[in-house]
Amino acid sequence: MAVYTSVPDSALAALLERYDIGQARALLPIAEGVENSNFRLETTTGRYILTIYEKRVDPQDLPFFLGVMDHLAARGIACPVPIHDRAGSSLQALCDKPAAIVSFLEGRSPRRIGTARCRSLGGTLAALHEAVGDFRGQRANALSVESWRPLFDSCLKSPMPLPGGLAELVPRTLDRLEAAWPRGLPSGVIHADLFPDNVFFADDAVSGVIDFYFACNDLFAYDIAICLNAWCFEPLGDYNLTKSRSFLEGYQAVRPLRRDEIEALPLLATGAATRFLLTRLYDWLNQVEGALVRPKDPMEYARKLAFHKGAMGGPVAYGIA
Repeated sequence: MAVYTSVPDSALAALLERYDIGQARALLPIAEGVENSNFRLETTTGRYILTIYEKRVDPQDLPFFLGVMDHLAARGIACPVPIHDRAGSSLQALCDKPAAIVSFLEGRSPRRIGTARCRSLGGTLAALHEAVGDFRGQRANALSVESWRPLFDSCLKSPMPLPGGLAELVPRTLDRLEAAWPRGLPSGVIHADLFPDNVFFADDAVSGVIDFYFACNDLFAYDIAICLNAWCFEPLGDYNLTKSRSFLEGYQAVRPLRRDEIEALPLLATGAATRFLLTRLYDWLNQVEGALVRPKDPMEYARKLAFHKGAMGGPVAYGIA
């Protein structure tokens, strides 16, 4: 959620004329993340989030993303609700780019991740997976296993050298993933980017889930694997088995995992680490001039890959038998 696009007052006023949410009082940039330009919008009726979708987001995918949020909110999942204008549309144009306004969620992203929060997150993710069972929208995962080698090849074209032995590590990992990627596991719409900065808490309970702009149809267990990478490693790189076990127990209390899903976790966790290593590496090598946020270190995920390689003997390494 970096800020790449500035919004003139006149353009904002023209946008709000389409809605029944009052006039603008303030528009404050949110300098987090890397994908879109986000602002906290304060109007005479309340607070909202305004998002301008930048080049990486395909405009044709936006009805899917907004539809997922509408669907989940209607089924009791705490997430941003797209605000529809008087004509019933939630998708707009602002500064010659697609844009949308969504509701403002109370709560804070966690500064400290404890086992209680991991358990609550697991239950929330499982509830989300259950809630999308009757959602009819379809969007293929553009960042699944088939895309990783082309993404790595594009990184190799950079004039900057690849850090830390990635030129050897990534091809070996891709060979293993492409040969053994699981098929036929339970699937549906997944969040696909459920990092701590995309989850709000009230005390130790999840109060909201945001940023559905990677949502897609894929394996539910892959969504779990993304969370294992994002929530269960300590800052110095150690894997916290207690957090992992709490997250998985919270998930299974709502949606019990099948045996084949459990057995696939080591490979799926390796794939999730590879996906974020590669997108971080691409952003590191292709930094956007003027963005307010520095790209994140891809080597963090190279270190996580080392743990997953050691865990290939079975899912017990993640706290589940």
